[in-house]
Amino acid sequence: MKKILIATDYSAEAENAAAYAAAVASEQGHELILFNYSEISIHLLNARVSGNDIDEMLELFQKNLNKAAEALSKKFNVQVTPYLASGNFYESLVACINQFKPVVVVMGMANRSVEQDLLGNTTTSTIHKLEFPLLAIPVSAQYHPIRNILFACDMEKGVEEKVLKNVHEIAAAFGATVEVFYVTDTIEALQEADEADHASIDKNLAGISYYYKNVQSLRIINAIQEEIKDTHADLLIMSPYKYGFWDSMVHRSKTRMMASGNNIPLLSLPS
Repeated sequence: MKKILIATDYSAEAENAAAYAAAVASEQGHELILFNYSEISIHLLNARVSGNDIDEMLELFQKNLNKAAEALSKKFNVQVTPYLASGNFYESLVACINQFKPVVVVMGMANRSVEQDLLGNTTTSTIHKLEFPLLAIPVSAQYHPIRNILFACDMEKGVEEKVLKNVHEIAAAFGATVEVFYVTDTIEALQEADEADHASIDKNLAGISYYYKNVQSLRIINAIQEEIKDTHADLLIMSPYKYGFWDSMVHRSKTRMMASGNNIPLLSLPS
């Protein structure tokens, strides 16, 4: 049985993401791992509280997590395993992934803000850092059957087979149609995309319903958002590219921007 890992901090966006993932798990027959990262306040550590006091706090954290897992399991009729973590968030998340081998990590996304665009948040930072599929759920998104998938990719850079196979598996599981969507800011690049060899995409998406659409626009993010509305997409899939240190200082990741400003779930598939 496949597993879905949900990272929660009990915030509104995390609770919404958990409900979304639980609905998917119930429909697809998957198990859930409810991951919670809790750390002891630095002020308490500086106050040199006793080991017994720290143990009591950890027991309280575990009790709260168990209660949340039980409520989620009862509401959606799915198996939920609680996982309490402390220490370093990212290292703890990777350890949980390695232990349970989930197919995807699910995290909530708060409403967009200027600070989020400039600095990102825990979810967008994890998308950038984690070499693992991550599903970001906007706080306003509610689950309904996934029928239309918008796969926004870069034809010029190419799409790895691993990513295409993941797209195929997801579309097949939900019986969804995939639009392979490419936006470029020049006519020349658009013409090259139209003339590109689609053999790899056709090979890996064979057996599901899919089609291509290429658009020329100077505002790539806006073009993707408009396509989401026009096609009534239920899920956006993107594959982020990695940049060097200096590039990352000036490059605003399109995947991160779509995660923070989108109104449908975004699945990030590492390339």
